[in-house]
Amino acid sequence: YVMDIVLDDDKQRITGSESITYHNNSPDELAYLWVQLDQNVRASDSKTPDIQPTKIPKKLSKNRFERAFPSTPFDGGFKIMSVTNTDGTKLSHTINQTMMRINLQKPLASGETFQFSIAWWYNINNHRTQGGRSGYEAFPDGNNNYVIAQFYPRLCVYDNVEGWQNDQFWGRSEFALEFGDFTVNITTPEDHMLGATGLLQNEKEVLTKKQLKKLNEAKKSFDKIVLIQPQEAAEKVEKMRSKKTKTWKFKATNVRDYAFATSRKFIWDGMAVDINGKTVMAYSYYSREANPLYGDHSTKAVAQTLKTYSRYTFDYPYHKAISVDGQMGMEYPQICFNPGRPDLPDGGYSDRMKYRMIKVTIHEVGHNYFPMIVNSDERQWTWMDEGLNSYMEMLAELDYDKDFPIRRGLPKNIVGYMSGDQSRIAPIMSKGDNVYSFGNNAYGKPATALWILRETIMGKELFDHAFKTYSQRWKFKHPTPADFFRSMEDA
Repeated sequence: YVMDIVLDDDKQRITGSESITYHNNSPDELAYLWVQLDQNVRASDSKTPDIQPTKIPKKLSKNRFERAFPSTPFDGGFKIMSVTNTDGTKLSHTINQTMMRINLQKPLASGETFQFSIAWWYNINNHRTQGGRSGYEAFPDGNNNYVIAQFYPRLCVYDNVEGWQNDQFWGRSEFALEFGDFTVNITTPEDHMLGATGLLQNEKEVLTKKQLKKLNEAKKSFDKIVLIQPQEAAEKVEKMRSKKTKTWKFKATNVRDYAFATSRKFIWDGMAVDINGKTVMAYSYYSREANPLYGDHSTKAVAQTLKTYSRYTFDYPYHKAISVDGQMGMEYPQICFNPGRPDLPDGGYSDRMKYRMIKVTIHEVGHNYFPMIVNSDERQWTWMDEGLNSYMEMLAELDYDKDFPIRRGLPKNIVGYMSGDQSRIAPIMSKGDNVYSFGNNAYGKPATALWILRETIMGKELFDHAFKTYSQRWKFKHPTPADFFRSMEDA
């Protein structure tokens, strides 16, 4: 993917163009390609509301009511301006809700490549009032925090098990994605601070000398967090609002997706993490509204996740991992959007809020391993990333704090669900869209099963060896459930 993206902070809109080079690494001749259009889940003619059950409680707050029943429907979804060949001629294509079929003029033979381009724009949703896995948060002073993902048309997976994985995106069951290389240029207001997947190519153009100096300090600091963009600087910039723009240039190699976060409000801190002699950076981007909680715990939680997961699976292969004050829980390669802000009258935070924020941060950073690297099909097998990751999350939480209050994954915590209404319990091997209690079924039950296997049935030594074998055997590949079962039994 080679992309040029422009974020319009006044209209809350993204405009983009991309050139895609698709490599047919399969032994098959391909008569067409499938592309995902995830933003169409928010289009005015989206079928997603028809699949989601609606239940109105007896009491509903004004905010919740307006979110569920907006007076004006949101004009969301991709506005595709062009789909073209490399010579600029129109390329035949068919849009089917959240999927687009690229109709090739001649079949793409095994080993060949095909290049084409797409141009689009869409209105960004306010994820605090409208929900969603990405979007913007509006603050009373007119500033916005943007956490942006699923913002570009992206290739579906073609594999030797399913062929094309082109199931519709209904909003819950997540993603089946292909690894690729990204060159991405993102234009934002000049006073924004931005974090993204990939290696920043033009640090000197987009960062101040003071920020560059602090960044270099952070890259050598293994024991303390270094503030790169302090709170005072962010507060000053919030009030000024530059009308100029700047372009951030990134390259990312062998990642399955791309995301970014940007705001003039962001404080930025970081520290170095030693992963078997390789330095990986742990970063956090957050607004002052999230301090001191984020400053105290976010980057430390990122660092702990990288250490624990690398010990039990494989060394983290990328150069950084980012946690963003995005007030949701959502994960992408090298970057994730997390909740948590002070909840006490004096500006401090309760233990409940602290542990919630650390828990979600560990979980979302942990998704870098499952499914960002061990690249299972989330659309079909939710438990293969959420369940495995929820199990690993517990180990990282206990490394962070030996008295961490674990609420999901221990056997005692699943008893209520397992002994409840049996007509509402589904097998773990169910598609996420098709279960009632999604959290218990896709996260809690498989995590508990793995915990019992390790602690009671197999023992730690046997289980840890087998789990590490699976992780290393299937990194940067597309495992199915059978591959996990075979690897565990084999090792």
